[in-house]
Amino acid sequence: MITDPGAPRPPVSRASTVIATVSTVVEWYDFTLYLYFATVLSRVFLGPGAGSLAATLAAFAVAYLLRPFGAIAFGHIGDRFGRRRSMLLSVGVMTGAMLMTAMLPTYAAVGPAAGWMLLALRCLMSFAVGGEYVGVVAYLLEGARPERRGLVASSASAASEIGALLAVAASAATVHWLSPAALDSWGWRIPFVFGAALALGVWIARAAMQESPDFERQRDAGSAPERPLRHALRHHHRGVLRGFAISALGSVTYYVGITYVPAYLTSTGVFAEGHALWLSTAAAFAVILVTPAAGALSDRFGRKPVLTGFALAGATLPVAMFALMTSGSAAAALLGAVALACVAGGVSALGAVVTAELFPGEGRLSGLALGATTATALFGGVAPFVAQILTERAGWPMAPGVMISVVALCVLPVVLRLPETRVGAL
Repeated sequence: MITDPGAPRPPVSRASTVIATVSTVVEWYDFTLYLYFATVLSRVFLGPGAGSLAATLAAFAVAYLLRPFGAIAFGHIGDRFGRRRSMLLSVGVMTGAMLMTAMLPTYAAVGPAAGWMLLALRCLMSFAVGGEYVGVVAYLLEGARPERRGLVASSASAASEIGALLAVAASAATVHWLSPAALDSWGWRIPFVFGAALALGVWIARAAMQESPDFERQRDAGSAPERPLRHALRHHHRGVLRGFAISALGSVTYYVGITYVPAYLTSTGVFAEGHALWLSTAAAFAVILVTPAAGALSDRFGRKPVLTGFALAGATLPVAMFALMTSGSAAAALLGAVALACVAGGVSALGAVVTAELFPGEGRLSGLALGATTATALFGGVAPFVAQILTERAGWPMAPGVMISVVALCVLPVVLRLPETRVGAL
């Protein structure tokens, strides 16, 4: 029995860890489904016009800007009232948003109003996903044994990639098995119904989770800040800025280097819609393997050297990999897509644990909301739209690769100056 309210708590049960980890599947399933399904949704909700795809990506960017607000709102709840309560609320909102998306009328039925309704639900989804990220990362970090935090926290990235894999596979299968008329009429709803069912299952499972040991420590010691956002800004502003930089790199590598790729390959005429989606399915498999390996390496050798290696890869590889993808060779395109996916997966895995470890338990969710989630909104939500504009209107097919490299070069000095946060190096 623990008598000292400030004493460390034992880690959460394996069941609670698994529930928290697996729950990121649904978060990334629906959010990446929109990008993987962008060419279909552009026709269904905005009509067959030439600018429909760019407008669909612009809607994604606009909705993504709500993600920091959701992170701040749910982060406040998590810092004040518990990680578990915040996570239950966020997945509940996600369930409703996905179900309502599956029930939307199309452009053929109600005209331009269909696009506006889709945008409204994407904004609601983005708000909820912002709260999901900060809650799950903090919960896994705080519930793990100190010497395994890198592996456990990075497992959330691996599980989220399973969600992305399900999204791209569901998109590819739907496009492959249905005729174009059936797909645009009713088939597009199938992946969203499936996502709503996943989210409901996660909500039921989360009801049985333990609370975070670190939040229990704060509650017993009376140290949980009443104004978490102000606390993070006042006491941990350097961590906020560092978290912003690391997450900027993770976001641009992930959203331009993985989820934007099917739309890129289709819009440039390199591959057909179905072929591009299956290519991204292979890339998603690669990320699932890379992310836990990167986390385990950081537990063994330190966060800083492993993250530095992935940042260097992000600075040097992307342009060449996009050139491979547009070469016309299926094998070369696969190599380019998988290589970019591995870089993105490694940065995402390390970014999750490093940014969370930049803050103490008090105000951790709000600190992540200010830094990591704000960067994700700017460099994740807007980047695919900018990449599409540069590729489509400027006729610059290597623009996505250049975007990733430029951000990596800007972030690299921050990574090199990071404190080592691995246990034993503090």
